[in-house]
Amino acid sequence: MSDTAEMMPAANDTEYDVLRYRGDFPILSEEVYGKPLVFLDSAASAQKPRQVIDAVRYVYEHEYANVHRGVHYMSEHATTAYEGARTKVQRFINAGHDHEIIFTRNSTEAINMVAGTYGRRFLQAGDEVVISVMEHHSNIVPWQMLRDEKGLVLKAAPISDDGEFLLDEFKKLLTPRTKLVAITHTSNALGTVTPAAEIVRLAHEVGAKVLLDGSQAVVHSPVDVQALDCDFYVFTGHKLYGPSGVGVLYGKEELLNAMPPYLGGGEMIATVTLAESTWAGLPNKFEAGTPMIAQAIGLGAAIDYVSEIGMERIAAYEQDLLLYATQKLNSIPGLTIYGTALNKAAVISFGMEKAHPHDIATIIDRAGVACRAGHHCAQPLMDRMGVPAMTRASFGLYNTRADADTLVEALEFTRELLG
Repeated sequence: MSDTAEMMPAANDTEYDVLRYRGDFPILSEEVYGKPLVFLDSAASAQKPRQVIDAVRYVYEHEYANVHRGVHYMSEHATTAYEGARTKVQRFINAGHDHEIIFTRNSTEAINMVAGTYGRRFLQAGDEVVISVMEHHSNIVPWQMLRDEKGLVLKAAPISDDGEFLLDEFKKLLTPRTKLVAITHTSNALGTVTPAAEIVRLAHEVGAKVLLDGSQAVVHSPVDVQALDCDFYVFTGHKLYGPSGVGVLYGKEELLNAMPPYLGGGEMIATVTLAESTWAGLPNKFEAGTPMIAQAIGLGAAIDYVSEIGMERIAAYEQDLLLYATQKLNSIPGLTIYGTALNKAAVISFGMEKAHPHDIATIIDRAGVACRAGHHCAQPLMDRMGVPAMTRASFGLYNTRADADTLVEALEFTRELLG
């Protein structure tokens, strides 16, 4: 167990002490325009606890060196910490082996890596890739690029007006030509949690591989990639209370072994001659060049942090907060919540009569409330819901009912101001 983990109490069934956890996040004591910061933009990027900040600082102050390539003390210690972070990720999502964990810069790079390696090698003209209409652009654009390059067929699974993933309609899209399904595990804009295990099962029945975008899912609830049986799973560190600049690609060992490298250079090779090169084994084959050393170690500290609180406890607390905030927001005349799926994470997107989402976000910012406004990198979803943009309040493990109350008060003022 890391020093970070040892500083935390063991997870248990005691009352969720949100005020204690808030105290771990230095930025939450800041003021904005003279008002206490109410940070409701964690779906874009979460704030960092002191344990993560200290872990990254410790790397640079005490054990920084390039990894894998040195036999000196600093390199060996940095390598141990870096590879220890990989093992923490493996355990966190219950991957079968730590070499099935590939460090990337973010989820976007992880998805592009699958498209650029597995997709280019194994998909042929006429093969089908199925996504959904509520994907983040990072899980749309790479497949469009691959479609245009290879002559693929790209299909999009629909959702209901409430934002529910329509499993029966998804099933109708699957054919013997479906070779890959790439679906979000949790929508970044609506909070909808998709029936991931059923999606995987149905896709596997027609012989398709499945990539799940877990960028939002791993933040709000436990994830078990072996139970899901997905072939690929991606997430990003900065949404999981870790540093920016580090993400994760999980892939089943046999698939990763069959895929060509994504980038060429140092670290990913076994041998190099002027005539030819051979590739290193997993995970090095996919981690060319100097990796994100401190960031990966910081992600390990973030995983220690949320694991010691307990992902089940975080999920239960956030569900209570989601219910409370939803009820309060529904009391505001003229406000519409987009995405009311029965199973959703603590993300609420909404609109108000006579108010553009950007105006809403700008006005409530003066009350110290940080929300996101725009298309949330999900323009096809905006088209489906019939709006150009939404305002989004996304909650994290450190948010409180008082935060929701402040949001509602700021929105009431906005409604009165705009008439």
